[in-house]
Amino acid sequence: MDLLPTLRMVARSVWLCMVRWSRRVVVWLGSLALLLIVLACTRVPFDMHRWLGSGAGECRTAPEAIVVLGGSGMPSGPELLRLHHAAALAVAVPAAPVYIMHPDTGATMRQMVAELVLRGVQVARIRPVPLGENTREQALVFARQWKAGQGSVAVVTAPENMYRSVHAFRKAGVAQVCGAPAWDHAMPHDFAYRHKAIGGKAWAPDVSGNIGLRYTFWNYLKLEITCLREFAAIAYYRVNGWI
Repeated sequence: MDLLPTLRMVARSVWLCMVRWSRRVVVWLGSLALLLIVLACTRVPFDMHRWLGSGAGECRTAPEAIVVLGGSGMPSGPELLRLHHAAALAVAVPAAPVYIMHPDTGATMRQMVAELVLRGVQVARIRPVPLGENTREQALVFARQWKAGQGSVAVVTAPENMYRSVHAFRKAGVAQVCGAPAWDHAMPHDFAYRHKAIGGKAWAPDVSGNIGLRYTFWNYLKLEITCLREFAAIAYYRVNGWI
């Protein structure tokens, strides 16, 4: 006879607990969203991204080897940008071999090699390494091929991945390693337009001259997510002792 009232009492307690914690979660998520929106109105996301790209040390001298870290498909924006920077560095340092670290032996690797050749890198200098499912494994694979003391190594990857990559290579035993981040560059154009001249409604807000609201704000929101993901990855690598 007491079973049903007892179950109701337990269910009510659980429900009240869930409601209480749900409210807290909503408040926390709302506060986080508000913080991200406020920060997107500042240059903090830009500075965070810049630090991730240069905080581990950028290359100041000519490297003796160039390592391109893959991870995206071909063609894709991130991969093409890395290959573009790697090719420019390879042309500037003609004696350095170019290693492509990408877990693929098929079309993607062939396209990456072809892209470097298209940009002026001799095919004899390119060394495909179709191994490494993440940055840690790529570092270990390369370290086995690059003996300590052989010379300096330039790692080419996305700026947000550079801090973790350089430290992962050092942890794997590649002591002389520096970063060559694949920065993208904004187009030198203000993109202002005449609102009414192209049929803009009189009742619609005129943002024709507000480049910050049209582009910078949204780009910084994306940068915040990119940086938050990378900081989480850095924390995970530290927990595992990989950096």
